[in-house]
Amino acid sequence: MSEKPLISVTNIKTYFPIYGGVFSRQVGDVKAVDGLSFDIYEGEIFGLVGESGCGKSTVGRTILRLLDPTAGKVKFRDDILFSVEENERLSEEKMRLLRRDMQIIFQDPFASLDPRMNVSNIVSEGLIAHKLAKRSEAVEIAIDLLERCGIAGENAGKYPHEFSGGQRQRISIARALSFNPKFIVCDEPIAALDVSIQAQILTLMQELKEEFNLTYLFISHDLGVVRYFCDRIGVMYLGNFVETGTSEQLFDNPLHPYTKALLSSMPLLDSGLEMERIILKGSVPSPANPPSGCKFHTRCPFVFEKCKMEKPEMIEVEPEHWVACFLVENSSENQNEG
Repeated sequence: MSEKPLISVTNIKTYFPIYGGVFSRQVGDVKAVDGLSFDIYEGEIFGLVGESGCGKSTVGRTILRLLDPTAGKVKFRDDILFSVEENERLSEEKMRLLRRDMQIIFQDPFASLDPRMNVSNIVSEGLIAHKLAKRSEAVEIAIDLLERCGIAGENAGKYPHEFSGGQRQRISIARALSFNPKFIVCDEPIAALDVSIQAQILTLMQELKEEFNLTYLFISHDLGVVRYFCDRIGVMYLGNFVETGTSEQLFDNPLHPYTKALLSSMPLLDSGLEMERIILKGSVPSPANPPSGCKFHTRCPFVFEKCKMEKPEMIEVEPEHWVACFLVENSSENQNEG
């Protein structure tokens, strides 16, 4: 893994306007992503986890500029994709060229594949559109990529509806690889698949990562998967990180109450350890009207008055392990005083 970030994300925010009233004026915002900063290093797999609606997919799509950001800055190597505060934005032409290095694999492969095109045309379409290869050469490249992803070449003339869900996701992966990208956003790529097929797809993605020297942003709600698949993990709640660290740090020493609650819901099939089941009360607040202070305080079993008034900052408790929690902050201060 490289020491230089491939992707640098600085305080990004992505809000969606809410309109209401007789004149359909803007009356508020859905704060899907509300100030997120992190780096993804070349050759690593960075995982994003959290409950549905926490903003995971929005983060990936904002980085790729598939969604317009409200604030913040994203760099790909030395190129600034956007910097809202500095009113800087990569031109559409340069962004079009850069998209060859930045691809996405969607959760629902059937919805992301054109049903009117056979799979060889689906995979080769981008090569032809970007004038990277003539049609005959592009089709040959497409068939080769399909075979590398487990789709036999004689099936290249078939259409998406003729394949199973797992096969369609293999086609989506082949399409993402057609540009020989450096960075791929994997937006819950195995969530719609059977468990046995999930393992096959993850194995394929790991093999392709090594072969093509890929970097992944892996978005998932499956903690068992991210534990073994990802190098570092960010735990999200209502558009913010509550904890980030290496896979070992988060699973061996979770510190934030929300992280502990998520991990306590995992079945421990490979360990004699038992974790006390933590049941969170209430439901996730609306991102259109998030709580003041720490956003998790309405469900936290350890909440105290400061949590309701002030927002905790991310603090580094050990190298690469960051937490946003006053409980952890106070504990660290007491240890230092001792």
